[in-house]
Amino acid sequence: MSAGTHPAGEVAANALKVLASKGISTDGMRPKGLEGVDHTTFDKIISMGCGVHCPALPIDEDWGLEDPVGGHYDVYVDTAEEIERRLLALLEHS
Repeated sequence: MSAGTHPAGEVAANALKVLASKGISTDGMRPKGLEGVDHTTFDKIISMGCGVHCPALPIDEDWGLEDPVGGHYDVYVDTAEEIERRLLALLEHS
């Protein structure tokens, strides 16, 4: 699940393109805020960083990634690849 402290009105077009290129369905995808997130249903909560602080959720890790919003398509690709790399590393160590 993904949620943010300041969700946009729509998912960024470049984010949708990157997800589609990876074969990930974006049907029904929409930006979500943190309100209503039940943190007890997750094994781990990870902040992407982006200079935000979230006192409402117990953050297990902060990856300190730059927010790609407004960036060129390649920035989204690089961010997605880094997220994927880190998620795979989490799976290997669990």
